[in-house]
Amino acid sequence: MNTTTAFSTALQKTGDFLSMTRANEWSLPGGGFSFEVTHQASKTNSLVTVLETGLITFEPINRTSVHDIVLSSAVHGNETAPIEICNDIIGQLIRGELALAERVLFIFGNPASMNIAERFVEENMNRLFSGGHSQDQGQGAGLINKERHRALLLENTVRDFFEAGSKLVAASGKERQRSHYDLHTAIRGSKCDKFAVYPFLHGAPRKKSQLAFLNACGVSTVLLSHSPTTTFSYFSSNEFGADAFTVELGKVRPFGENDMSQFVQVRETLTKFVSGQELELTPYQASDFNLYEISQVIDRHHENFSLTFSDDVENFTDFAKGHVLAIDGDVEVKTQQDGEAIIFPNANVAIGQRAMLTVTPTVLD
Repeated sequence: MNTTTAFSTALQKTGDFLSMTRANEWSLPGGGFSFEVTHQASKTNSLVTVLETGLITFEPINRTSVHDIVLSSAVHGNETAPIEICNDIIGQLIRGELALAERVLFIFGNPASMNIAERFVEENMNRLFSGGHSQDQGQGAGLINKERHRALLLENTVRDFFEAGSKLVAASGKERQRSHYDLHTAIRGSKCDKFAVYPFLHGAPRKKSQLAFLNACGVSTVLLSHSPTTTFSYFSSNEFGADAFTVELGKVRPFGENDMSQFVQVRETLTKFVSGQELELTPYQASDFNLYEISQVIDRHHENFSLTFSDDVENFTDFAKGHVLAIDGDVEVKTQQDGEAIIFPNANVAIGQRAMLTVTPTVLD
């Protein structure tokens, strides 16, 4: 039995794509492979294709789907709850326990960082999209580490997936809808333990239907970004018009230590989405949400950089106008208005990278 056949046989038996991914952290010996699955309840078939380590697609056979869905996790390897959620759904699909109604691409972004229980190996992958992998990130020009190569692979994989979906429009005559939910967990605790970042849309309107979907996932706090970034969700939104979000689900914990009861809503909603079950979304009401807009993007510019608050200060903690948040070289970085709150503070980023965001409450136009 050759390597590819052995991988295919093992995966069909166990459905454990995560273990296969972690055992082959940068590439899959023998290349990709495909097989068909019969879904027990619906008696329908789907095509399963392993493209590369951590990259797997599911496509309905002889049925018309309308969504092209990307569910990514492990862009930061120590953010384990979303990885476990996605691996559970993948396993159900492979074993035929869950019907498939839509085309879905699952991505485990950075397997090598999973194996060392760190955010990344050499470089923060969620700063390497929209061409960031090929630009000078403070470490010299060009593709110089495996994480940059991996980010380029993820970009090309998403592009191929969405473009393949576009070809189905001509065949079916039905317009397709693109979605990408990039699932993360935060480094520190949060006053809102689940929240999402809605990427900059370059003047296009925000979709209240997407906020309703997030609410069904148990995510009612949303940050509205007002500038381009090099995150994975912005890449899919900007390049392909996908409904895309960075979704933060609780706090970083080791594998096996997540309280999965905290993620029932998101797991059930994503499961229903890929399997075509009724979502029963509650229509958007402003009172159901905490909406913020980004006020400051604070980058680290000097080796001498420090935050003025302790590691146990939670995301969404707010400060009075003029409060010193960080010391960057000889510069004091201050809040610019009352009620400005911190998000994603991390003093240990590379020089030139984002060390923190500040946000203020807002409303949807």
